[in-house]
Amino acid sequence: MAGDRIERALARIEAASRRIEAAASRGGSGSASGDPELETRYEALRSEAGAALAELDRLLGAIEP
Repeated sequence: MAGDRIERALARIEAASRRIEAAASRGGSGSASGDPELETRYEALRSEAGAALAELDRLLGAIEP
C-alpha cells in the first residue's frame, strides 16, 4: 500500500517536472519582458525550485528500497 502511494507521488512529481520544463522552454529566460526585476525574481524562483526538486529526489531516494 505504501509502495502504491510512493509510485503515485513519483508519477505526479515527474509530470509536474515535465510541465515546468515545458513552460520554462516556452517562456524563455524572462529577458523578453524587458523587466530586470522580473528576470531576477524568475531566476531566483528557478533556483529555489531546482533546489527543492533536488532535495525531494534525495528524500525519495532515501525511502526507496
